[in-house]
Amino acid sequence: MTEVVQVHLVCGGVFHDFDFARLEILKLLSEWDRVRTTVGQDYSDVTALSRSDVLVTYTCNVAPTAEQIQALRTFIERGGRWFALHATNAVTEWLSGPGEEPRVDTPDLPAPFIDMLGSQFKAHPPLGERFWVRASEPVHPLAEGIGPFLADDELYLSSYRSGNIPILETRWKGDVPYFTEGSWPEESAHLVMYLRPTDLGGVLYLTLGHCRGHYDFRPVYPYYPKVERCSWDLPVFYHLLRRGLGWAIDRTDR
Repeated sequence: MTEVVQVHLVCGGVFHDFDFARLEILKLLSEWDRVRTTVGQDYSDVTALSRSDVLVTYTCNVAPTAEQIQALRTFIERGGRWFALHATNAVTEWLSGPGEEPRVDTPDLPAPFIDMLGSQFKAHPPLGERFWVRASEPVHPLAEGIGPFLADDELYLSSYRSGNIPILETRWKGDVPYFTEGSWPEESAHLVMYLRPTDLGGVLYLTLGHCRGHYDFRPVYPYYPKVERCSWDLPVFYHLLRRGLGWAIDRTDR
C-alpha cells in the first residue's frame, strides 16, 4: 500500500491574488492521489504542520511568531521538505500616501526565519522589464533539460544566507528608486530557484509566480487596473512547480 503524504499549504497575505494561486497549487497537488492537504493563511496552525511531511508556502507580509518559527525548525529537523514560493521571504511597508510617488520599505523578518529560508526580499524592478532565467552552473538535476526562458515577473533582488545551492538565476544591475534598498550597481547573479538542504529535510525556493487581480492592492489602490498573471502564463513555470512538488512529495531531485 502506498503511504499517504500529508501536505500543509500556507497561502495568504497582501497585494497578491491568493485565491488564484491557492487554487492553482491545489490543482497541482491533486495530481498526486496519495497527497492529502490542509490549508492555512499563515503559520498559526502548528498542529497541522507537526502532522505534515511537506510544507508549501505562497505568502506576502506573513511573518511567523517565535513559537511558529520553532515549529518550522522542528518540521525541517525531522525531515520535512518546504517548497517556498514567490514572496514567502517578503515583508513590505508602504511609506508613501495616496497620490505620492511610491516609496516602499522592506523591514527585516525574524533572523531565525531567514536562516531557515536562506534569503530576504529587498526590491524588484518594475513589472514589464522581462528578464532571462537560466540554469546555474553547475547544472542541478532540478534544472536539467530546462533551457533559458524569458520571464515577465518580479525579478527578486534579495539578501542571501550562505549555504544555498543555486538552481536557476538571472543577472541584473540598476536602480529601483521606489524601494529604500533600491541601489544595485554591480551586475551579479540573482537566484530565481535555489535549494537549502539539511541532513533530513530542507527548503526549495522559487521566486517566480507573482499574480494580482483588480482588488488585491487595497488600500493602496482600491481598484488595480491590470490583472497580472506573469509566470503563471508560462508552461515552464508549471513544469518547475511540478518538479518542486516532486522534490517535496516523492523525494526526487528532478
